[in-house]
Amino acid sequence: MLTVNAYGATSPTEPLAPITIQRRDVGTHDVFIEIKYAGICHTDIHKVRGELPGSTYPFVPGHEITGIVTEIGSAVGKHAVGDRVGVGCMVNSCRECAACRAGKEQYCRKGSIQTYLSTDADGSTTQGGYSTHIVVNEDFVLSIPAGIGLDEAAPLLCAGITGYSPLNRFGAGPGKRVAVAGLGGIGHVAVKLAHAMGAEVSVLSQSLKKLEDGVRLGADHYYATSDADVFRALTGTFDLIVNTISAEIDLRSYLSILAPEGVLANVGVTLKPVPLRTVQLIGGGQSIAGSLIGGIAETQQMLDFCAEHGLGAEIEVISADKINEAYERVLSSDVRYRFVIDVASLR
Repeated sequence: MLTVNAYGATSPTEPLAPITIQRRDVGTHDVFIEIKYAGICHTDIHKVRGELPGSTYPFVPGHEITGIVTEIGSAVGKHAVGDRVGVGCMVNSCRECAACRAGKEQYCRKGSIQTYLSTDADGSTTQGGYSTHIVVNEDFVLSIPAGIGLDEAAPLLCAGITGYSPLNRFGAGPGKRVAVAGLGGIGHVAVKLAHAMGAEVSVLSQSLKKLEDGVRLGADHYYATSDADVFRALTGTFDLIVNTISAEIDLRSYLSILAPEGVLANVGVTLKPVPLRTVQLIGGGQSIAGSLIGGIAETQQMLDFCAEHGLGAEIEVISADKINEAYERVLSSDVRYRFVIDVASLR
């Protein structure tokens, strides 16, 4: 076992603080990674503050991880010492169920092993990327292409694949009208991706305060949804809406702006039930879908696509002692668009 420095949560009410954790010895199929950067995801904050089930303390959050391979197990064939690599939201799965066999490990019927706060194969609790090193099975380690910086690549391992997967699944591309609802950590990458795929891209945001950013990121159109006239003007417009908003929305309004057989794909998490009349779906042949990150193969496809098109996340790099401040700024929407921890500050 190796003791490494980390920044972790000791309770739902205390600030994160420096701690040390144990990493397992490198097994035959394991990759030992020196972490360079770790993105801050809104889920990290929910978990740290006990707002989602499953938090046990102390623990180390972080599932947007990039770094360099420093050691490999004797049977590893996918990665080599010195490789630029990343780790996202999963570090293993059952490998046996239909979802896993189809390369959709995020939907593992037995439950994929999450990068933190999951029970690992050896019975230990997984610990995340706000740390100097991590040991991961080679099959869940991704290659970071040379065309992307390790810092701007880190948020792609969660925010990036979360936006990419529904765009890929529902055929965003030339001739398609795609809207991204919400211009935040996920939404800003989704706009870049949809634009690079060749779609006509619109941003649906509560106000116009990020209009300049939206256009710079690749949006062809930008609409303020606080204006009731917007929904009337856009009736029947979009082939696909990727909803990144983690709050209740008026589903009827968003369905009204879908084209016939259009799809409202939801990636933003809400826990309250929402009213829906199925007649509205039937009348236009429309669909409501959900999407959860992506499988390992699709995540690698996304990274390769980003490198090919020169895409990365819009980031603000911080030192570890600024994590608590960054959490507060995320909650007040004071970041454009993702905080990334320089893990060198933990050493």
